[in-house]
Amino acid sequence: MNFRSDNILGCPPQILEAIAKANDAATHPYGNDPITARLHPLVSDLFEHETFVFPVSSGTAANGLSLGAVTPPWGAIFCHSLAHIAREEWCAPEFFTGGARLVGVGGDHAKMSPTALDEQIRLARNAAKPATLSITQTTEAGTVYQMSEVAALVEVARRHALSVQMDGARFTNALAALGCAPADLSWRLGVDALAFGATKNGTLTAEAVIVFNKDRAEEVAHRRKRAGQVSSKMRFLSAQLEAYLTGDLWLVNARAANRAAARLGAGLVAAGFVLAAPVDANLVFPRFTAERTAMLRAAGFEFLDWPWLGDDVVRLVCGFSTTDEAVDHLIRACGQA
Repeated sequence: MNFRSDNILGCPPQILEAIAKANDAATHPYGNDPITARLHPLVSDLFEHETFVFPVSSGTAANGLSLGAVTPPWGAIFCHSLAHIAREEWCAPEFFTGGARLVGVGGDHAKMSPTALDEQIRLARNAAKPATLSITQTTEAGTVYQMSEVAALVEVARRHALSVQMDGARFTNALAALGCAPADLSWRLGVDALAFGATKNGTLTAEAVIVFNKDRAEEVAHRRKRAGQVSSKMRFLSAQLEAYLTGDLWLVNARAANRAAARLGAGLVAAGFVLAAPVDANLVFPRFTAERTAMLRAAGFEFLDWPWLGDDVVRLVCGFSTTDEAVDHLIRACGQA
């Protein structure tokens, strides 16, 4: 039973069918195909704003390119100290921006504090030009920024003339949790560039950079080409995204993952376990003794240790196809262990 990540799952049949359909006929390469062309009005309609969409093959590329589009090489990027761009992308943001500096900001449950952000911006001025605020939504602690919390951070950023980028690897899980429109959690709050995640929630290999300004779009287009992210057969990336965003599949998947995590978190709490962070989306962080962790792994359960939230904390992740049976099996096993 694997709860290591939502990346372990395959993809729903709608995605596979879209890839197969895209394979039926020859078409123009490098994004000049009709499927890629359909993405722009589709995403613009979903976001209620003219958007510019750039399919890429990984979340790391989406983060790097979106950050590069809003950050100069001499700039400072402010993110939570637990953010994925700071901890797990092997200096890719620094590479894609040409040398920008990442500055960690504190805050409970992996959410930046506006006060801490303001302080770090002021302290960083002698080391690099404060340039960009990067917000991880959903956070690395599984928590979701409320719209008011994003607005408070953006207000600080704008006061210091910073651009705003959002790492949306689990953006749809946050949308499902908040029940708001995509626009409400992005450009209406002042987000300039969005690394739009899809692989964790159902696509096979497709992510995207989304920007809401034509000038920034030109910047992303040049950077994507230079980064080797203009796929010659881009229609296969675009087909995944089109199927993902059609008929609310993306939201259906995210809601299913969130429901499974809520069931898991509630079951563990009912069994007497303590959680290190609230269960807002599809990640659960219980505190387990070393003995319980070892017994669960011996029984065939897979999950990650998560020492960033505490030495006794593990990470359990639910995905769009995680079943109630799998969740209940894990809850029972935890009690038995």
